[in-house]
Amino acid sequence: MRLAFAAALLLFLTTITSAAETRRVTVREVEGTAPADAIEVRGVDAGPFDPAIWEAGKLHLLPDVRSPLLEPRDGKFRNIYAPSIVQTKDVWEIYYGGWDGSASGNDRIYGVTTPNLITFGDRQTIIDHGDFRHVCNVSATRLPDDALAMMCTVFPDTKGLNKPAFFRDPGRSAPRIASREDIITIDGYPAYADADINGMNVLLHEDGRFRLYFCNFRDGGKVFRASSEDGKHYAFDGVALPDGALVNDVKKFRVGDGNWYLMALHHNGDRLGYALSRDGQTFEPQRVLCTRQGEADAFMVAVGFVVSGEQEKAGRRVLGILYGAGAKPALNANRVFARWLQKRIVLTAGDELFESTQARGPDAQIVRLPRAVKVPLELYAEDGVTLIGRSEATRFEPGRTYAIHVE
Repeated sequence: MRLAFAAALLLFLTTITSAAETRRVTVREVEGTAPADAIEVRGVDAGPFDPAIWEAGKLHLLPDVRSPLLEPRDGKFRNIYAPSIVQTKDVWEIYYGGWDGSASGNDRIYGVTTPNLITFGDRQTIIDHGDFRHVCNVSATRLPDDALAMMCTVFPDTKGLNKPAFFRDPGRSAPRIASREDIITIDGYPAYADADINGMNVLLHEDGRFRLYFCNFRDGGKVFRASSEDGKHYAFDGVALPDGALVNDVKKFRVGDGNWYLMALHHNGDRLGYALSRDGQTFEPQRVLCTRQGEADAFMVAVGFVVSGEQEKAGRRVLGILYGAGAKPALNANRVFARWLQKRIVLTAGDELFESTQARGPDAQIVRLPRAVKVPLELYAEDGVTLIGRSEATRFEPGRTYAIHVE
């Protein structure tokens, strides 16, 4: 009897605590263009980077309703991938490689800007292949002096292999022409001269130094790290991740009094991965980030994080990912897709549950709703399971757009 009473008391106290911890969510109708059979709900973008949900592997990632997000332009050669995303004061800059409707099958680096990850400006060629057959696999970062730094791969070097090449402030008015002088050096890594480094050349800048995370097709499927003062000449640091995956991005976050590093990986297959580190040198075993949606993105060949906020300040957020993928195993018909890390919303009407399976940009979800309902909206965290709060019963009508706010 005492055990039963204790269990009941614990359940009662837990219920009170949970109720006290949930917050009030307000809902208002706003101007929008929701589908006729759905509602759009805004205000669901991810909060500050939370290591706990990444360690637990619980990520509420929703595919963008625009699938793909970016198609190649019209032209003879159409194959774009390797997105790298940089936030500036006014816009997002998205860089990518491949054939963006080009007249020849030579890889180049392209760029497009967007104020909101919804509408996109004109595309431009940022780096032309120049001395090489291809320049691709861009990894871009904004430096403290607001300069732009890029690490790409170029092919062929003097041995007919792929090598990383460093570019600082390539212009938009006229493409930068790649030359052999752009190829970097790595001291202390004996395999570098004969290394084949293609599509796994991540550039991170921290504490006044460049970090290069890279893999070598000829050296056992490991992720390595090297460091540099000038971006061109690197010293080998060692192995950062020993299991075989291709590194595509690394982002740094300040949480409390410590740092966290988040690495993105792919396998040229049906899934993407990630790995965590506290020091940027040694990463934990990789976890699954997401798997393919269907045939259109069956072969996932590149991935980049969409991150908002300053690297060395608290509150930096992972809004989602852009990734290159395609339907062909030849990996020559890729497009750029998007998935967004968002809070989860749920509407429950009787025994029916309505929630989103798609997003529109980082801050909106599309919820299929066949009829009007008057119900509370429940809001969950980016792990999809932690209840944040709920609204009062609200009338939701198909074809309308709503914005939520947590008080």
